[in-house]
Amino acid sequence: MPIAVAVRTLCHFTARSGDLDLRFTPSPSGVEGIAGHQSVTARRGAGYQRELPLSARFGGLTVQGRADGFDTAALRLEEIKTHRGDAGRIPANQQALHWAQAQVYGWMLCEQLSLPGIELALVYFNIDSAEETLLTRRCDAATLQAFFSDLCTRYMAWARSEQAQRRARDAALSGLSFPFAAFRTGQRDMAAGVYRAHTRGRHLLAQAPTGIGKTIASLFGTLRATPAQGTDKVFYLTAKTTGRQLALDALQRLGAPVALPLRVLERVARDKACEHTDKACHGDACPLARGFYDRLPAAREAAARAGWLDQAALRDIALAHGICPYYLGQEMQRWCDVMVGDYNHFFDIGAHWHALTQEHAWRVALLVDEAHNLIDRARQMHSAALDPATFQRLRHDAPPHLKKPMDALQRRWSALAREHAGEHELLDDVPGEWLAALQTTCAALTEHMALHPTEAPDSPLQRWTFDALHFLRVAETFAEHSLCDLTRSTAPQIGRGRPLPTVSIRNLVPGPLLADRWKAAHSATLFSATLTPMDHVADMLGLPENTARIDLPSPFAAEQLDVRVAPWISTRYHDRSASLDALVRVIAARYTERPGNYLAFFSSFDYLQQALDRLTTRHPGMPVWSQSRGMGEPERTAFIGRFVEGGQGIGFAVLGGAFGEGIDLPGERLVGAFIATLGMPQVNAVNEQMRARLQARSGHGYDDTYLFPGLMKVVQAAGRVIRSEQDRGSLWLLDDRFARADVRRLLPTWWRVKVAAPP
Repeated sequence: MPIAVAVRTLCHFTARSGDLDLRFTPSPSGVEGIAGHQSVTARRGAGYQRELPLSARFGGLTVQGRADGFDTAALRLEEIKTHRGDAGRIPANQQALHWAQAQVYGWMLCEQLSLPGIELALVYFNIDSAEETLLTRRCDAATLQAFFSDLCTRYMAWARSEQAQRRARDAALSGLSFPFAAFRTGQRDMAAGVYRAHTRGRHLLAQAPTGIGKTIASLFGTLRATPAQGTDKVFYLTAKTTGRQLALDALQRLGAPVALPLRVLERVARDKACEHTDKACHGDACPLARGFYDRLPAAREAAARAGWLDQAALRDIALAHGICPYYLGQEMQRWCDVMVGDYNHFFDIGAHWHALTQEHAWRVALLVDEAHNLIDRARQMHSAALDPATFQRLRHDAPPHLKKPMDALQRRWSALAREHAGEHELLDDVPGEWLAALQTTCAALTEHMALHPTEAPDSPLQRWTFDALHFLRVAETFAEHSLCDLTRSTAPQIGRGRPLPTVSIRNLVPGPLLADRWKAAHSATLFSATLTPMDHVADMLGLPENTARIDLPSPFAAEQLDVRVAPWISTRYHDRSASLDALVRVIAARYTERPGNYLAFFSSFDYLQQALDRLTTRHPGMPVWSQSRGMGEPERTAFIGRFVEGGQGIGFAVLGGAFGEGIDLPGERLVGAFIATLGMPQVNAVNEQMRARLQARSGHGYDDTYLFPGLMKVVQAAGRVIRSEQDRGSLWLLDDRFARADVRRLLPTWWRVKVAAPP
């Protein structure tokens, strides 16, 4: 079977050698790179050919691509690369890769034009100074052909094995069986809906109740559709670590990787995968970066054979070959069938999975778990803020050559403080002169970091620079979907003068910024137990108009969950002190009536602590435990570990936090929950601006800003109680607003809500 490969992919696979070197080098954006190429080619003469399509064959392999430029008069082929800073600091392994691409294009052109030889040139174009650095080599056709043949020979063996793996994968998926004897109620309908959406190349919003097995249903439906659709990758995207593990468990249940020849990769954050957090990512500092590319081929083959590459398995393979686990995982992204990771891998600014999808023209299926979380997460990804306190400390201790640009930024920041004296002020746009000063400062800082690559890899200067660069990227997309505001800083002021404000860009509606992500995917299924109302979710996320929708009925009976509203209690901020005794009486009365394990949810840690203190004062013998700020993984595990079969006690938690969704406590591990809040965001200046903007946009700004997000959290938390058809439990909604019709319509239809009387 013929194989086609792009020049870039061929060289990326075969021509890298030496150390992994990730010392900071300021790089142009994609738009800047295109502009730089155009600047270089515009300088060439009339006979210069731009974007020259070339191809060549080697056995059953076709190599194809576009050479940047060819000077027909000088017989010189140019490979153009844009950069910032000193071209002499471009790492040797990068230059070797660039030369490899030039040599492949050189042979293709020699073959096409029957040339005995050709001059090759690497043109490094500095986008800041518009200067070119020209490196040339004279190569004869025979040498270029030998180089080309060597790369193709090495790639062909891998490509043939990849073809065989793909055939085996598709054959197995075509006959994939559901791994249980029967579907749960609603589970077959969900799997079928996902299958249809992927088969038709459509996106899907799927609201399905907690407990029907959405994870395995969505994976089963997508994987069954994969062979016929020619799907290259399935991206399973989660908001939390617990979601990743559920997906991995489901994939193993489906048979991966033994019975089902499916390569599965789990991606975790770099700081969680790093073996040497005190070392920089280059061969002079880290032993796992030294000689990385020399040892990568063997590690890559071992990883491909293993197939199952969760964090632990990938680490074992990487360390066995003496290379970095995180960057072995980055390489294996190109060769795995299913990838499981956080939302940011595809939706963040500069997300790597999205970039790879575009680069390789992959046909991708997205599965977005607990999709109600994506609205806020996407807002965060496309928001940015710069606090002046860190900048002022850095400026105070900055090297002399950074003083001038940092002082200029300080002056512009001080001017903002004089011009806008309020505690919080909304601006029409990002302040232009301040932004220009920030750009100049970032240019100086990135140049400094490139000149001093051995400085601490996570220094305050580097962290602030990255934050500032992110701010600049967010500022490039500023439009009516976002707002810019100034907030008076409460941090101590260095030097005299008015305290400088924090400058923020806050995304309100992420939809316009996600449009290119939905377009890049062949299909996307977004599923959750809380997508009501779907119009709100589709609008906030910018989903295409033809997005399909399914809303599956619950498999649970109303008799399984005793839902009661306490209309005599108000948890509004100004009523909390007065209602605290009444709230505690309800919790204590229910626990005394039916001892067991309960979760009690509150709107904030402060409110949680007030209720906890009052309960322990009134009922000192009642067993309780509590979520705390900044809980690490061991503490979260210990919190959940208290919920054992036959146990008794109340776990206090914050609504919307780590224990409000994504945890499974079936049977007697959890017999009830108390929710002492509507979960609505705090009323403040920022949220009020969001409400006004969304009111003008959709006509229901209050609902979009406050009510819908709050009730989504409530329903998610309540979903911890009933996890199967055998479970029984109770739910107390501790606020009078739960009795209102506009709130009740957003609660699950299978709940039979009763208005209780005071105990």
